[in-house]
Amino acid sequence: MTTFFSCIFIMILSAGAALAQQPAAVVEKMHPDLDAVIATDAEITVIADGFEWVEGPVWVEKEKMLLFSDVMKNRIYKWTAKTGVSTYLEPSGYTQAAPRGEELGSNGLALNAEGQLVLCQHGDRRIAVMNTPLADPKPMFATAAGKYDGKKFNSPNDLAIASNGDMYFTDPPYGLEKGPQDPARELPYHGVYRIAKNGKVSLLLDSLTRPNGIAFFPGEKSLLIANSDPGRPHWYRYDIDAKGNLANGRIFFNGTDIFAKENRSPDGIKINKNGIVFAPGPGGVWIINKEGEALGRIKTSLITSNCAFTADQHTLFVTADNCVLKVTLK
Repeated sequence: MTTFFSCIFIMILSAGAALAQQPAAVVEKMHPDLDAVIATDAEITVIADGFEWVEGPVWVEKEKMLLFSDVMKNRIYKWTAKTGVSTYLEPSGYTQAAPRGEELGSNGLALNAEGQLVLCQHGDRRIAVMNTPLADPKPMFATAAGKYDGKKFNSPNDLAIASNGDMYFTDPPYGLEKGPQDPARELPYHGVYRIAKNGKVSLLLDSLTRPNGIAFFPGEKSLLIANSDPGRPHWYRYDIDAKGNLANGRIFFNGTDIFAKENRSPDGIKINKNGIVFAPGPGGVWIINKEGEALGRIKTSLITSNCAFTADQHTLFVTADNCVLKVTLK
């Protein structure tokens, strides 16, 4: 997706006057409880720009670095406070020789219990693990899962790794060159899956039209899935049973009204230790309590895709269009 927004908005104060930078985003308060999460005058800065479409951020505490995907460029970048931005890994999501276009790179990123980088690879249509240390990245991958029932996935998009090592991930069509009508598509649905520690792949859901972001609530007794469908722009909550399967699906937050005004569907999700949901979607990043009530949002004209916390959860990084934002939390 090519962005039509610049990362920092500017305003001409008067004829011949200097250009003044305007903030990339502001905090919009909808409920008094927002004050415990983020200040209305919170510091929000652009820390990186010039990409094509950034996604899937993950914070690596040991290295004090943020990793994020440029899906269109088939590349992962890293950012640190000391060194800024640099290329971290290329290729990141498509490793075949034949040329192809569209969303071919990695998308969602996560760290497993062994401290390895786990990637949702659009182009290779698999969940992969980087086989080299985080401090010495190379495009050497092992396939954690590439097929279900003998058929290739569509394009694994986002993932959440449970404390027991199980990996839950979504599989919409966005990485297919021709979308859901791509002749290379093999599965008739857009699923949500679990990869058990023994490598077994289970289909958990086949009923969501565009499953996208996925994250656990604290305690891992339930999880949240974003559905990036303009016809059903909802966030769904599911209970997790003793076998790791999903049950009791219900709408956690209905995005129909806000979609009609802002024209952007739910995307990635992160949930903090208090159960507060940070949900990129229409008009920015929505901040929602564990009961499904909107507290406010980080409002921006940029199309936000995903976000990630630092280890202490006092900083939020947001991937948005061709930029990365850094937001101070409480």
